[in-house]
Amino acid sequence: MNGSKSGKGRRIVLWRHGQTAWNLERRFQGSTDIELTETGIGQARRAARLLASLKPDAIVASDLRRAAATAAELSAVSGLTVAHDAALRETYAGEWQGLTHEEIVERYGEQYAAWKRGEPVRRGGGELETEVADRAAPVVLEHAEKVPEGGTLVVVSHGGTIRTTIGRLLGLEAHHWEGLGGLSNCCWSVLGEGARGWRLLEHNAGTLPELVLGDDD
Repeated sequence: MNGSKSGKGRRIVLWRHGQTAWNLERRFQGSTDIELTETGIGQARRAARLLASLKPDAIVASDLRRAAATAAELSAVSGLTVAHDAALRETYAGEWQGLTHEEIVERYGEQYAAWKRGEPVRRGGGELETEVADRAAPVVLEHAEKVPEGGTLVVVSHGGTIRTTIGRLLGLEAHHWEGLGGLSNCCWSVLGEGARGWRLLEHNAGTLPELVLGDDD
């Protein structure tokens, strides 16, 4: 996708779902379909009011309930219909799913350490992070292509999927993706379309983006 010469092209807001019970228990969710807590619904409602002020042009979301319910709050205040796509689901992590952080470290310590070092690891026998990016990033780009110049796409997904998608769209090598850090529940990251491709404008934000005034802009 070609950006405008001014660098003020499209924006992609990648929004993580609200809180679930498994988030509170530090239990690895992966592709398990867990619902939002009441707190999570409140988080989504608050964030939706902020994101609606960006006047998004389109919303696409994972079809897992925690993401779909989060997206529904933005749909309610923006009037936009949500497109759902299974390609935006969280990483499938096989035997890790349902385990707490402590249980994963105890049972799969070497695998966990290798993953944290940035090595390609099938956590619990599941997907590689590059495979997640292979399925999610093209869907994000496909929907971004349909947004008008200067428009905004909101993608409602999951922490791991968002991180791998950002890494892929920025052209980072996979072993650097961990350096992006995680997203808190119902926080978001913003990618902007510039003259040389996508750039990361905000990461793990819970407030509206402010105009960047710098020597490199």
